[in-house]
Amino acid sequence: MAEYKIHNRMTHWQKSYPTWISFAAIALLLAVWEIVCSSGLISSLFLPAPSAILAALGKLIAGGEISRSLAASLYRILLGFALGSIIGLLVGLVTGTSALMDRIGTPIVNALYPIPKIALLPLFILWLGIGELSKVTIIALGVFFPVAMNTYSGVKNVDTLLIKVAVSFNASWWLTMKSVVLLSALPVIFAGLRLAAGTSLLLLVAAEMIAAQEGIGALILHYGDLMITDRLMAGVIVLSLLGLIFNLGLQWLEHKIVPWKTQSK
Repeated sequence: MAEYKIHNRMTHWQKSYPTWISFAAIALLLAVWEIVCSSGLISSLFLPAPSAILAALGKLIAGGEISRSLAASLYRILLGFALGSIIGLLVGLVTGTSALMDRIGTPIVNALYPIPKIALLPLFILWLGIGELSKVTIIALGVFFPVAMNTYSGVKNVDTLLIKVAVSFNASWWLTMKSVVLLSALPVIFAGLRLAAGTSLLLLVAAEMIAAQEGIGALILHYGDLMITDRLMAGVIVLSLLGLIFNLGLQWLEHKIVPWKTQSK
C-alpha cells in the first residue's frame, strides 16, 4: 500500500503537460484582463487594456522611441553582463581551486554580497560621472556576485575522483581545469548566469531611472511622470520581452555547451 502511494505521488510530480496549456493560460489571462478593463470596472489610468497597450506600443515603435531606448539599454546591459560574468567566472575559479585565495577572497565576496547594489549608484556617479561608465559598472557589479558564487560552488563540488584520474594520466593544470573542473561546474555556472540576467535587468532599469535620458527605464519613468499609463505599460512589455529573450539565449547556449545535461533529462 505504501509503495502504491509513493508511486502515485512520483507519477504526479513527474507528469508532463503539452506546451499549448501554457499559451492557453496566458490567452485566458489576457482575455479576462481585456474584459475587465473594457467593462469600466477599472479606470484606464490605473490599468489600460491589453489592446490599448499594444496600440501604444505600435505608436512608440513607429515614432522610433522604442528603437532608441532599446539600443541604449542593450549597450549597457550586454557590456555590463559580459564584464561582470567574465570577472565573476575568473574569481570563482581562482577561489574555488586555490586554498589561499579561498581564504582571502571568499570572506570579501560574502561580506560585499548583501549590500544592495543600487544603493551604490550615487557613489559610482560621484566616482565615474553620470555617463555610461557608472551604469555599466553597477550592472557588472550586480552580475559579478551570482556568477562568482555559483562558479565557486560548482568548482568545490567537482568529484575529486575525476581530478585524481586526470592527474594520474599526467594531465597538465590547464588541461585539468578545462576538461574536468570547468566542464563539471558548467551547469552550476549557467544557473548563476541566469540569476545574474534577472539582476542585470533590475539594475539596468533602476540606473536608467536615476541617471539616464535614454533607455527603457528612462522611457518608463518619463511616461509614468506624465501619467500616460498605456505607454508606460508598453515599456514594461518591452522590458519583459528583453528578459525573456535574454533567458532563452542563455538556455540555448547552455544546451549547446552542456549537451549532456539536456540528454540526461
